[in-house]
Amino acid sequence: MTKPVYVLVHGAWGGAWCWEKFTEDLESRGASWRTLDLPSSQVGTDPQSDLAVDAKVVADVANEVEGPVVLVGHSYAGSVITQAAPQVRELEGLFFIAATVPEIGQSHSDNAREVRVRTAMDDAIHLDGALLTLDLDAAAMALYQDCTPELREWAKARLSVQTLASFRGARTAQDVDVAKRYVLCTRDHALDASLQEAVSKGCDEVERLESDHSPFLSHSGQLAEILIG
Repeated sequence: MTKPVYVLVHGAWGGAWCWEKFTEDLESRGASWRTLDLPSSQVGTDPQSDLAVDAKVVADVANEVEGPVVLVGHSYAGSVITQAAPQVRELEGLFFIAATVPEIGQSHSDNAREVRVRTAMDDAIHLDGALLTLDLDAAAMALYQDCTPELREWAKARLSVQTLASFRGARTAQDVDVAKRYVLCTRDHALDASLQEAVSKGCDEVERLESDHSPFLSHSGQLAEILIG
């Protein structure tokens, strides 16, 4: 059987840089991968870059791959890969990491409000016109509290902006008949574990990881074992 290529899709305020540590663990295990930058998370982006725009970019990258593909989505990118899934020709599976998984007609924000628990990340987000910006120190502790101080500072320096439109764009894509797996991060200070519990119920498998919101940095070896296994 042909091994899948993992298309790694970062969450809000992130970029392809998020996966640098994790891809080393994938390569050491013989796995192939692709990364990308979502339009909605780039400085200088069109403020109207929304869920559909991000999903199109993901699908385009996935369709460049020869052979089966697994879409891997972290946080907001759970919504993105759900929207992109029907556009991917050789999709083998969806893998969610502490992610939103909206129903048709729901946005990321709608899905994230299904369980009304305020997190440390909520206090770090500020509205600046059509963009969502961050209090970087507060965001770093909400996203990366299990990381070393050095790794946390490295990630904090790379956090970007996020378009409001991306969080408000509604899912229109139909479900696809592929395996859906979910990693629930039990020490998450950005997307509460109780919310992850609720949104992961539609997945075929749920794996619990004692981790902060960003296990691809803080627990990358464990996460790689779960993904490939």
